[in-house]
Amino acid sequence: MERQARGSGPTAVAGTSATRGTGEKTAGDVTEQDRAPQLRRRLGRADLRAVPETRRALRELLRDWGRPGRSETAELLTSELVTNALVHTDDDALLTATVSASGLRVEVRDSAAHRPRPRVPTADEATHGRGLVLVESLADTWGVRAQGGGKVVWFELGAGAA
Repeated sequence: MERQARGSGPTAVAGTSATRGTGEKTAGDVTEQDRAPQLRRRLGRADLRAVPETRRALRELLRDWGRPGRSETAELLTSELVTNALVHTDDDALLTATVSASGLRVEVRDSAAHRPRPRVPTADEATHGRGLVLVESLADTWGVRAQGGGKVVWFELGAGAA
């Protein structure tokens, strides 16, 4: 069963899905991950309004999750990944945030094949260039994987970590 996340617009869905490796849904074959609350949101090309909207939807998803401060960290890191996808690519992106007993995994898929790298910004870059440095510093784990003609940038946060 799927439900729309409150206040997040028609493209955000929190819910579950049961699939096997083939992608086909099978009756009675539901795992713990399948029951995990999830937020999925299509991010329109260069639509920076999606950043605060995504933060609000994620905040709702994480309302009762993790130790104090974990959801704020998740919001910050998600904002960085979403902003990067919208600013540095020429197509839509897809956000998926999944909550499980062990923690949170956030993925942002886009159509750009180039792999982002954390870099130390120079003084004349003002606030630009710090996103992946924050992700690298605050996430428990993070990475980039190729997918189709694009990539997925992801991070994970454990629910109980300080």
